[in-house]
Amino acid sequence: MDKLGFSLFLKITLLLLCGTGVAYLALVGYWWYTIIAFLIIVILAYQCFSLERRLLNHVLDFAEAVRYNDFTRRFAVRNKKSPESKLFSAFNMINQVYKQISIDKELQHQYLNKVINMLDSAIIFYEAESGKVIWINDAFKQLFNTPHLGNIKGLTKRNQDLYDKTLGLKMGKPQTETVNSVQGKIKLLMNSSEFETQEGVFRIVVCQNINEAIDEAETNAWQKLLRVLTHEIMNSIAPISSLAETLHGRLESGYNDDDIEDLRVGIYTIKRRSEGLLQFAKSYRLINRVDQPDFNDVLLIDLFEDIYQLLEPTMLQKGIDVDIIIKDRRLLVRADRNLIEQVVINLLLNAMEAVSDCEKPYISISGRMQDGRVQIQIADNGKGMNADIQEQIFTPFFTTRKTGTGVGLTLSKQIMLVHNGNIMVDSEEEKGSVFTLNF
Repeated sequence: MDKLGFSLFLKITLLLLCGTGVAYLALVGYWWYTIIAFLIIVILAYQCFSLERRLLNHVLDFAEAVRYNDFTRRFAVRNKKSPESKLFSAFNMINQVYKQISIDKELQHQYLNKVINMLDSAIIFYEAESGKVIWINDAFKQLFNTPHLGNIKGLTKRNQDLYDKTLGLKMGKPQTETVNSVQGKIKLLMNSSEFETQEGVFRIVVCQNINEAIDEAETNAWQKLLRVLTHEIMNSIAPISSLAETLHGRLESGYNDDDIEDLRVGIYTIKRRSEGLLQFAKSYRLINRVDQPDFNDVLLIDLFEDIYQLLEPTMLQKGIDVDIIIKDRRLLVRADRNLIEQVVINLLLNAMEAVSDCEKPYISISGRMQDGRVQIQIADNGKGMNADIQEQIFTPFFTTRKTGTGVGLTLSKQIMLVHNGNIMVDSEEEKGSVFTLNF
């Protein structure tokens, strides 16, 4: 028991003894002693009551200060042994702790504010129900010319289009939108998240300007495409032009019956190369004209077995060992069966070409659920590809085969994009390749 508790125990004991003494003295008739003992009880009771009242008032005052986050007051500690001083010491310690918490919180707020204001992405944080804006960063203010925004509804006066698209966002699903800004119409990657506290439901909206990234990607894509187009067209036009000039010279200088066969062969060659160039142009049109998919539930095991039956004779003839791997035979994918079948066939034909020189050619087709997404993988133990080739294989008309058109993988990528998915490759020279379709 500490000293404060012991002192309180003594006072209560003394009050009880005095009360017993008063009763005894009154019983035996010692009235003067009775009056003196009673006065002592009153004085002791008053002291206890006065101390309790002072302590209670101090506690109430401190609670009021806490209510208004006022931790600046310091309580004077005179007699360290007194109950008041011990209470004041506790108050001072609490004030010090809260001051440190406030300092740390302010530092974290300033640090977070500095970091978020350094971001290029525009960010707005508001209360979902009332629309009250809690905070916006500098990028948002500059991009949409909003130096101050008290409520999200204020955007209706400054940028109605941005307001509509902000409220129309689906939680946790990034969306690409075109909106007006101080830079004109720009493409934004918009994302929204929501969380709930005791104070209500809050939303954070992040808008990333992707115009420059898209322009850079498009420029790189066009440069790659133009390099391939220039290469392919020059390969066809140059010999046609040279041969046509030679034949024209023969015709101008005169010709005899012996030259007829040479002219016929030359003209046929020009016709054949022209047809090749025309086929090249048709392939280009094919890439740019992927039909809108007709989505249905496709059972993967049925898809794999149908494709295998189609290619089985060729694979048996070439001695290729094929495995179909799928644990869940009820696994479905929402897709256009015809288009996805075309993608898988293209990948299998490429795999068959890759394993053509292997001693024990092997190809596997597998389907699985990975992180909530359906995956189809086509793997082979063929010659594989180096990093440079992997970067270019989806470029239109790029091919490493003499008889290839360079269209198959580009078309496959386009099909996966219209399915809101993607296609990836992982390959290593002399160890094979794995193509993954993510839906």
